[in-house]
Amino acid sequence: MSGTLAKIAEIEAEMARTQKNKATAHHLGLLKARLAKLRRELITPKGGGGSGAGEGFDVAKTGDARIGFVGFPSVGKSTLLSNLAGVYSEVAAYEFTTLTTVPGVIRYKGAKIQLLDLPGIIEGAKDGKGRGRQVIAVARTCNLILIVLDVLKPLGHKKIIENELEGFGIRLNSKPPNIGFKKKDKGGINLTATCPQSELDTETVKSILAEYKIHNADVTLRSDATADDLIDVVEGNRVYIPCIYVLNKIDQISIEELDIIYKVPHCVPISAHHRWNFDDLLEKIWDYLKLVRIYTKPKGQLPDYTSPVVLPYCKTTVEDFCMKIHKNLIKDFKYALVWGSSVKHNPQKVGKDHTLEDEDVIQIVKK
Repeated sequence: MSGTLAKIAEIEAEMARTQKNKATAHHLGLLKARLAKLRRELITPKGGGGSGAGEGFDVAKTGDARIGFVGFPSVGKSTLLSNLAGVYSEVAAYEFTTLTTVPGVIRYKGAKIQLLDLPGIIEGAKDGKGRGRQVIAVARTCNLILIVLDVLKPLGHKKIIENELEGFGIRLNSKPPNIGFKKKDKGGINLTATCPQSELDTETVKSILAEYKIHNADVTLRSDATADDLIDVVEGNRVYIPCIYVLNKIDQISIEELDIIYKVPHCVPISAHHRWNFDDLLEKIWDYLKLVRIYTKPKGQLPDYTSPVVLPYCKTTVEDFCMKIHKNLIKDFKYALVWGSSVKHNPQKVGKDHTLEDEDVIQIVKK
């Protein structure tokens, strides 16, 4: 472990010393690939067994979505959670009060959302300091991350937390790089770019892939990509999670400062203690989760608007809906009748590949 950390520190120091320009791009790409490999060793230690995730850490996933509260110790995560969900997470004015993951559940617009108050992150979590490693491992399973910041010292903290999450392969508010990558048995490295590249050339791509012992592959760059983008695609264990920055303790700043904060993207100012601006926060959470609610309609009855079936935005076909209710339902499926914005006329007869939209009403007809 300490050997890996020393190597990481060495490479980071060399990267800091190296000037960024065309001549050094190749060398920097190599260093970045080495760094990514070492980081992966840290996240997944060699050898099976071992200590496990640490007691009280992993929490069973319940509800339709999972939100992780990440932040430094004592920024008000526990207060925010207990005021939002009515869960008592030990709250005190000293740092590191919460030492294990505390789950809470809120119901919002018919969806059941699990909130996790993750223990405070310390700088160096990705290098195995504190319990940061387990915290970030749980953060990887969330559908949305709320980074809770103290409004009086936001920027420094924001940078550190983002770096820690990045080091663990979590990419915030970004999409997977538009790079096609396919290994093959022979034929060398074949690079095609559909648009001009400012950083990657054939040599750099070859040296990064050589670091992973890949000497035969087809690489297609469909956007202006960086060395980091290529490494993300090769590593293949990155997760892309939407993120909201929650600036807490706004009761301590002026109205003018508040106006400036409102202009920052992905940002919601609140006061957890006074319960100010919770409506805004919940509304933004709903927008970022992009959940799709589907109401069921038994034959000859009115639709049940009280308990929707909630689907994630990437899985909204009629088949996904059936699987969410019971996997045997798809075996007996004949067709479905759908009312709502996803169909041209109400009701419309659709097959299992039809994509549903928020607040559609569905009736399944069995064989």
